Parts: sequence; C-alpha cells; structure tokens
Amino acid sequence: MNMETFDTAIFDMDGTIMDSLGIWERIDYDFLEKRRGIKVPCDYVHDIAAMSFSEIANYTKNRFNLPDTPEQLMQEWTDMAIHEYSHNVPLKPFVREYIEYLKKQGKKIVLCTSSPEYFFKPALKNNGIYDLFDAFTNTCEAGVGKGSPKVYLLAAQKAGASPEKCIVFEDVISAAKSAKTAGMTVCGVYDERSESRQEELLAVCDIYIKSFKELLEDK
Repeated sequence: MNMETFDTAIFDMDGTIMDSLGIWERIDYDFLEKRRGIKVPCDYVHDIAAMSFSEIANYTKNRFNLPDTPEQLMQEWTDMAIHEYSHNVPLKPFVREYIEYLKKQGKKIVLCTSSPEYFFKPALKNNGIYDLFDAFTNTCEAGVGKGSPKVYLLAAQKAGASPEKCIVFEDVISAAKSAKTAGMTVCGVYDERSESRQEELLAVCDIYIKSFKELLEDK
C-alpha cells in the first residue's frame, strides 16, 4: 500500500487497534456474579444486543429483580468498563510500530471511535500511544453513529485533510461503508468478532489485512 498518496490515517479503536473482544461480555459476567452469583443466561446477550444503554439497564433490573435503579446500573457498568480500558485492554500486534512508522512519515493520526473519551483516553494512555494522535473524535461528538459518513468527515476536518487524502482503518462493515461514502480509502482489519462477515468486509474495502505486520512488511 502506497501511503505517499495519503496524508491522514484515521483509526477506529475497538476491534481495529485494540484487542477489546469480549470486554462487555466479561463485564456482564462479573456484574451478575456479584449479584448473589447470578449466572448469565444463554439468551441474555442476544436479548440486549440491539438495546440502548438505558434500555439494557431497565431490562436487566426487571429481569433479575435487582434493587438498583437503572442509573446506578449504568454507572456501575461504566466504572467497570473504565477500569478494563485503563488496565486490561491491549493493543493488537504491531499497531504501535505501524503508527510510529506513519508518524515518522509525517502523516496525521486521528482516532475515530464510538467509545466516549472516558474509555478511549485511558486505553490509549495505558498502551502508551495517546500522544501519537493528532486528533480525536467520536460518535457522541458527531451526533451520529458510524452508519453515517459525518463522523469520518469530522475526523478529516480535525486533521485539516480532504477526504480523498484519508485512509480509514475499520473492522466493521457498516462503518467501512460509511467511510467509503465519505470519499475515503478504507483498509479493513480482521477481528474475531466479525470473522463470520469477513468476506463482506473484503468486498467493501480497498485493502484488507489480518495483521498490521503486513503493512510494515509492505513499506
């Protein structure tokens, strides 16, 4: 891949540069285990998959007859997630080396994530790469999810880059499609959570990698 044609690299976080697979599943298990050793039912994860954070809190409270308010549940989950992102979520292999390589080439590095700042900031700092980024944006700030190109256009704007000069690294098909709609080149990144839709991601993206090592070998 010829990075000379790009001046800005926009990275997703979860599943792309961070190996965060299963973080919320662990939180679910740990949270319910503290409640009198409740085991996570087989259908629980499926039931909450399409719910908002507040809907999950109400559903969980009612299903398990918990004394907590939904607000208390959401705060506890947030605190647990902050702890995980601050201490236990690692980078994927060769991510640091690749970002450092891009910085040496004078490229702008931008994070574009669905995670709020209180998740992504401690995660990046714990892994020692926070200072390598020139800008940050997330879906809360953009006011839309990654199903809209607006969030990527905001990321490019923060870097002072035109869309055609940006390359986006993503592991989710809907996000990759939005980045393409924004006029950007897209590099798909393999992640175990989206393995079943790997062929679809390959069809959407301009480039596809199993590991960032491939890009270092290609330089």
